Amino acid sequence: MAFLETHDTNKNFNEIERNRAQVRFWLYGVCLLVILMVVVGGATRLTDSGLSITEWKPIHGAIPPLNTAEWLEEFEKYKQIPEYKEINEGMSLDEFKAIFWWEWAHRLLGRFIGFFFFIPLVFFWLRGKLENHLKMPLIGLLGLGGLQGFIGWWMVSSGLVHRVDVSQYRLAVHLVLACIIFAIALWIARGLAPHSERCERSFLRWQAGLVCFLILFQIYLGALVAGLDAGLAFNDWPLMDDAIVPDRLFTLEPWWKNLFENPKTVQFIHRCNAYLLFVVIILHGFSTISAMPKSVHAKRALLMMWLAVFQVIVGVITLVLQVPLYWALMHQFLAMILFGFALAHWRGMLGSYERDYKMVFGRQV
Repeated sequence: MAFLETHDTNKNFNEIERNRAQVRFWLYGVCLLVILMVVVGGATRLTDSGLSITEWKPIHGAIPPLNTAEWLEEFEKYKQIPEYKEINEGMSLDEFKAIFWWEWAHRLLGRFIGFFFFIPLVFFWLRGKLENHLKMPLIGLLGLGGLQGFIGWWMVSSGLVHRVDVSQYRLAVHLVLACIIFAIALWIARGLAPHSERCERSFLRWQAGLVCFLILFQIYLGALVAGLDAGLAFNDWPLMDDAIVPDRLFTLEPWWKNLFENPKTVQFIHRCNAYLLFVVIILHGFSTISAMPKSVHAKRALLMMWLAVFQVIVGVITLVLQVPLYWALMHQFLAMILFGFALAHWRGMLGSYERDYKMVFGRQV
């Protein structure tokens, strides 16, 4: 009897682990697609392509122009907005196509991510492969994905009437929500992964969480920098405008507007938070290595330190070269990789989710 009970327990354990592995790798795929989405969105911003499609057609918009007449129709719509009239007047149809394809690819990828999330979610749910504690978080994640589509159009619409670009506020909301979706998916996936040990030192877990928050805040600041084209000015380093603390940081009234609308102030804050983030990552790395020298947590903390060093180097190169496209995209890509690694590190310190033995392929065990 004891042998049969042990055999059943092992069988149930193995089934749960197989279910978890399938769900985990699906969510890893979602995370990779979100990273790609962020990079393509960055390219759309850097190539000034984001306003090339002036309508929001969630279904019909998946089909691009198929003939010359349809291309001319899209081009005429673009000619009605301020960006064309004040910046791109006289551009050719071929030049318009170049910016159109970036924005179209960005929107198409968003649609694909929606299907990539929704269809497996239904499959796993109906097959009983989802533990009960995962269902509502995944439904919430699906809802955030739908909200993100609306936020994307809300962002684009800000540049169609009175501006020649999108609002930096809305751009920041759009990017941060993408990061939150990425973070939730990765957090759930890492909770489903087997972990060798839980970190019992609360101060290390607190530090790991602080690193994640500071990275997310840095990405938010990066969105403001991008929205204001602040990276195209003050390209000296380590000084900024020939000073450690440049002057004229608070020239707008009221003063708080400088934190969001003054390119010089926004870039300076972005730099300062980068220095703070780098110091916190280094301190956390040494703290973890000192407290748990042979643990997997220490190895992850050491690798995160090296990722931070690499990101700082790429960030400085991007700045001093005045934000060339490929360096800027590398900087954005590495920001997402560092954020994901920091999240995985933090989640790994908490150990795996408790296994739900009451649900194995949808039946009581």
